Amino acid sequence: MSLETSFERRSLPLEYPFGIARGTTTETEVVYVRIEDDEGTTGLGAAAPATHYGETAATVAAVLPDLLAVVESVGDPHQLERIERRMRETVRKNPAARAAVSIALHDLVAKRLEVPLYRYWGLDPTETLSTSYTIGLDDTETMRAKTETALERGFETLKVKLGTDRDLEIVRTIRSVAPDVRLFVDANEAWTPREAVRKIDRLAEFDPAFVEQPVAAEDPEGLRFVSERSALPIAADESCRTLADIPRIADRCDIANLKLMKCGGLREARRLISAARAHGLEVMCGCMTESNASIAAACHLAPLLDYADLDGSLLLADDPVDGVPLTDGRIDLAALERSGTGAGFGPS
Repeated sequence: MSLETSFERRSLPLEYPFGIARGTTTETEVVYVRIEDDEGTTGLGAAAPATHYGETAATVAAVLPDLLAVVESVGDPHQLERIERRMRETVRKNPAARAAVSIALHDLVAKRLEVPLYRYWGLDPTETLSTSYTIGLDDTETMRAKTETALERGFETLKVKLGTDRDLEIVRTIRSVAPDVRLFVDANEAWTPREAVRKIDRLAEFDPAFVEQPVAAEDPEGLRFVSERSALPIAADESCRTLADIPRIADRCDIANLKLMKCGGLREARRLISAARAHGLEVMCGCMTESNASIAAACHLAPLLDYADLDGSLLLADDPVDGVPLTDGRIDLAALERSGTGAGFGPS
């Protein structure tokens, strides 16, 4: 068997400026990867690199020729373990680049078998859940308006970005508009440990399900300090990048938040989920601002998760790629009509 590979960069504008504690963006740049077998079946994946983790579209494009050379040299896409191991040996870092290839390979393999990815993995599509919809940082009234729009679109779980001197005002405003939604709050490393404990005590009255990454990832003892004193469960995001991080955070949080763009691929994500379970942690899968070319693959992990934050494609002004149906935010794997991950350019 022979495989042909290619990739392309595209800039995708966001529907609204997207703000977190570290700054605001108005577009995202993704790198699409295609892997085609000699029968014309094509697997599609994408990288959504984050500068916070040392990657850009340029660095992804720089290493993809080496990663795709591994794929072509192995030749058989079904040898997923061998290919992903050799990719890690070839490019130690650049997890978003490796994730793009991993997604494209899984898409191709499941398409060759004419099954959706969840079925290839042996998962039950009815054991799914809803994704949260993220309300990015902005002035309080704009965040109120974004919340009203999210409710009109049927979302019942919201994730609110914090990390300002008006965090309580923001959450109070969101709750006044959406008193019954399930609420996640995310500080993106913005608070000091003592500040986090104080704020969480106040935030608890608004009944969020958990607080995500309250302190800097470079302060593991600060995370422990907060976790031991927090009135709410703590989720680790920036502190949880790879499989090796799971034992390090296990006694410092309640929830491990994995992302394909952090851990480097779907097989690694499955291992991370298993390790988190073994350490008694709940599991969440998050995302960057991404195309369905990568979000769709993450959606197939839903039966293994406790929480999903897979709204990255919903934050785009227009995604050229279709993916897994998200009816009122619910990840509807059973409604998927395509094999593979379900990602594809144009109508299904």
